[in-house]
Amino acid sequence: MTQEEFDNKVNNLFNEHEKLITRKNEPSSDNGVYIRYKYPVLTAEHTPIFWRYDLDYNSNPHLLERLGVNASFNSGAMQFKGKFILMTRTEGYDRKSFFAVAESPNGIDNFRFWDYPVTMPEIEGNPDTNVYDMRLVQHEDGWIYGLFCTERKDLEAPVSDTSAAIAQGGIARTKDLKNWERLPDLKTKSPQQRNVVLHPEFVNGKYAFYTRPQDGFISTGTGGGIGWGLSDQIDGAVIDNEIIIDDRQYHTIKEVKNGMGPAPIKTDKGWLQLAHGVRNTAAGLRYVLYMFLTELKEPYKVLAEPAGYFLAPQGEERVGDVSNVVFSSGWIKKEDGEVFIYYGSSDTRMHVAVSSVDKLLDYVINTPPDGLRSAESVKQRNKLIERNLKLLSEK
Repeated sequence: MTQEEFDNKVNNLFNEHEKLITRKNEPSSDNGVYIRYKYPVLTAEHTPIFWRYDLDYNSNPHLLERLGVNASFNSGAMQFKGKFILMTRTEGYDRKSFFAVAESPNGIDNFRFWDYPVTMPEIEGNPDTNVYDMRLVQHEDGWIYGLFCTERKDLEAPVSDTSAAIAQGGIARTKDLKNWERLPDLKTKSPQQRNVVLHPEFVNGKYAFYTRPQDGFISTGTGGGIGWGLSDQIDGAVIDNEIIIDDRQYHTIKEVKNGMGPAPIKTDKGWLQLAHGVRNTAAGLRYVLYMFLTELKEPYKVLAEPAGYFLAPQGEERVGDVSNVVFSSGWIKKEDGEVFIYYGSSDTRMHVAVSSVDKLLDYVINTPPDGLRSAESVKQRNKLIERNLKLLSEK
């Protein structure tokens, strides 16, 4: 390849990348609760060309991709300096995940990555093997916190078991999303902690956490459910008393495991909570999103929980590195009450659905709870049918 051919190929890479970034997104479906959008807001291809290619003709005359990106998904979210911010879990070809910020002027499309990924400090003497799924929380103490899963090899496992791991709740804080202070991992009595979320306000003068205790890295064991606990401090946070506020339940969308999604949204009727539920199928695990509402002053008390899932994978969302999965680590409530729900699909890409506080409250409060039996489900549906047929007959 000549220098001229090389330069032309580089220009083509950047031109195609720009087309992808600036592609206008459009609504694809509306179920009354939220509007789904057609195109993913972030994919591996959205990452900058200069993250992946060596653009020096002398050192890379064939313009090979040196550091490939496999996926970008499970993003934390917040508004920051007038922009919609996604703190992505971006994964390289080497399977290592890292955090990177992408910003958009409207939250629907035109997401652009910042030039550099996040340089997350490690804990001295106990470095992470992998970090992922950060929740961004603007806490009332003035800091922006990042709560994420930190994964390390289980040193007590047999040498031959190269997949045994320990997950814990990593904590870091920042003022600008660029310079991060790493704090000690959250300490609980559970052997494993994943999907730890910080409540955005103090509760009884303490830092409050939503947890997901598990016996194993993958298997729930005797643990499971969405936990709740308080800590006197955030720097060296310790939960001595962890209670389960939303447990797993047989033959539901959360029978295998469940965990909190992003930090909750405060409303005048309570805290809107978005979570993920997992059940088993003949084709493997299926991850969906569900919602519930908790009390304002006592966020660990559930007020309402609709039956079934709120959002499940559909179409291309069902295909990816880990198929049949949707997972949310971030949503954004605008001042006008509009809510942008960001979710990853099949551990591969990021999507957005748009709703509002009013719609979400209506959905959570007025949708019937799970009757837990087929007969009860039929009763609920017959009641709805009867009302609708009566209304239709009166027209």
